[in-house]
Amino acid sequence: MILTMIMVNIHEVKAKLSEYLEAVGHGERVLICKRNQPVAELRAVERQRTDPRPIGGAGGVEVLPSFFEPLPDDLADAFEGGPSYPMPRARRSRVAEQGGRYGKGRGTPRKP
Repeated sequence: MILTMIMVNIHEVKAKLSEYLEAVGHGERVLICKRNQPVAELRAVERQRTDPRPIGGAGGVEVLPSFFEPLPDDLADAFEGGPSYPMPRARRSRVAEQGGRYGKGRGTPRKP
């Protein structure tokens, strides 16, 4: 299929929009110009995939059923056990610490 590009001015697109949409449906592109200067391009939207992608895109790749089985506990613990190198105490975030001085004593009137 050979793609062609049609150059038209805005007033012509307004008058013949349905014709240009049909041309776009057949693989052509329409370059819309204002005073003979390109400002936009009308082209077909790529269709989205509706069927699932095959696993192992390269030919000859076989995915064994064991691939979908859960990991052994010791290996899963290695992934989920937290960071291997904990942050030094001085760099830890203080956001979750309790005992901050918020609310009482800061701008609120005291009861007599």
